Amino acid sequence: MSLLDFEPVNRRSTAEMIADRLREAIMRGSLAPGVQLGEADLAARFAVSRGPIREAMQRLVSEGLLYSVRNRGIFVIELTDDDVADIYRARTAIEGGALELVLDGRREHAEAALGPSLARMIEAAESGDAVAVSDADQEFHEALVESAGSPRLVRAARTLLIETRMCLGALQTTYPDLREQAREHVELREAIASGPPRRARALLVEHMDDAVRRLRERTTV
Repeated sequence: MSLLDFEPVNRRSTAEMIADRLREAIMRGSLAPGVQLGEADLAARFAVSRGPIREAMQRLVSEGLLYSVRNRGIFVIELTDDDVADIYRARTAIEGGALELVLDGRREHAEAALGPSLARMIEAAESGDAVAVSDADQEFHEALVESAGSPRLVRAARTLLIETRMCLGALQTTYPDLREQAREHVELREAIASGPPRRARALLVEHMDDAVRRLRERTTV
């Protein structure tokens, strides 16, 4: 396992706090797909006993972010081509539903909501900061769903949060020029704000399909 810059947590911290740290590390790729996790190593890095580590790891196993192999240990999940396609299929359904609500009287609100994340994405792309581009990419799509005004769509989108971020971390490496990734979102926002509804719908589907195509050209996420 590669060295991780985990900060020790207070001994009174709960397994839930450790699980949060591990989720973040998985989401951002600090814990790479397929890497094995060791209780003793993590206990030393977090400066806690093995008990909270074991409980935190079991939480993530139950969430599907880690998996256990008998007589071998616990590993970070690897997303297969089928997993990636399924994640983006679910995202297309959720964000497509949100888009329909936006197109039905919430376009101005969505345009404003998408502005800040898009500005950060453009700035990050110009400076070549791939991680910041991925962060802004995720924020953009979260803002799209939130601008629809549907709490249930927001909740549904959040269930895909970590897997989506894992995909975005891999996706950023498929763009020779990060500004291309930013331009796609500029076009999508413009279509959502004032373009024909069919163009906004088509761009969203095209955006998702293109991501799946790019990710499938990689071995695993």
